[in-house]
Amino acid sequence: MSAGFDLEALQAWLAQALGCGRRIARVTKLGGGAIQENWRLDFADGQPLVLRTEAVSTVPLSRGKAEEFAIHARVFAQGLTVPRPLALCAESQVIGRLFYLMEWRPGEARGRTLVLDPEIDRWGPPLARRLGEECARLHRLAPPLAELGFLAPPEANPAQARVRAYRRHLAERAVQNPVLDLALAWLDANAPEPGHLALVHGDLRTGNYLVHQGILSAILDWEFADIGDPLEDLGWFLVRYWRFGRWHAEAGALGPKSALLEGYREAGGVLPDDPAVLTYWQLMGTVRWAVIALMQAERHDQEGEPSLDLALTGAVLPQLEWDILDLIEVLDGAR
Repeated sequence: MSAGFDLEALQAWLAQALGCGRRIARVTKLGGGAIQENWRLDFADGQPLVLRTEAVSTVPLSRGKAEEFAIHARVFAQGLTVPRPLALCAESQVIGRLFYLMEWRPGEARGRTLVLDPEIDRWGPPLARRLGEECARLHRLAPPLAELGFLAPPEANPAQARVRAYRRHLAERAVQNPVLDLALAWLDANAPEPGHLALVHGDLRTGNYLVHQGILSAILDWEFADIGDPLEDLGWFLVRYWRFGRWHAEAGALGPKSALLEGYREAGGVLPDDPAVLTYWQLMGTVRWAVIALMQAERHDQEGEPSLDLALTGAVLPQLEWDILDLIEVLDGAR
């Protein structure tokens, strides 16, 4: 598949940035990446690398490459299981877009492929526990973070800050959706008391980590990272959509919710006394995914990026609306 950019210019930049003369033998677009593009660079000798850049169009919630690279480098230094970040290219003239390079890690990320593994009941729960541990390690990074000064903590309650942001995105697109309006009003009125703030991944779910032979190989895709409530990451991981048909496996199709939470707690993560607070953040995550799905459909319909994946993403809204109403009913019952 053609990369659509000047390989000679990339080759010259590689020689300067990495201090080596390795020649690119092949460029292959990797799967996934509806908002970002990931290209595998194979060389005549040595290990492959991954070039990460923006897609033709993106969504407002996604960070640029310079900020994502800085976040990626910080969490790598924190000891999280992420690919080693290597170099940032902040000059768009090299390939027409900003990009950064990282090491290649083996593994499978696609949720619909992972759930078909006949061994998932064996390796899934331990992996959910491991991801809980990784979450706790990430959430030890609390503001202020000098090297990530572009990450501004929310001015008030982080949950209500998210509600305001999603309302703004819907208003900018003149979207009128009674279910989302109801959900955002409910989330605003029932926001939990804010706890401590931390660096959150913002998109930690099945589909954004690599699994190699049943073991976590790497956590990927840091373009949504932000300062927020740590429970936001856990709630997002528990969103029903990310179970890919294994509805009983609440922790991202891997296993029971308890496995994720036990790993988180044992690694020092703090969980609320009231389990309804975590369900609140699961509802917030489902609303967020509905807002992003509308944005993805807009990229296909209006922003000149025809894509079956983007169009189909927009079509998941009815399922998300059902999940939203179900979670509100559960939370009202708990109250």
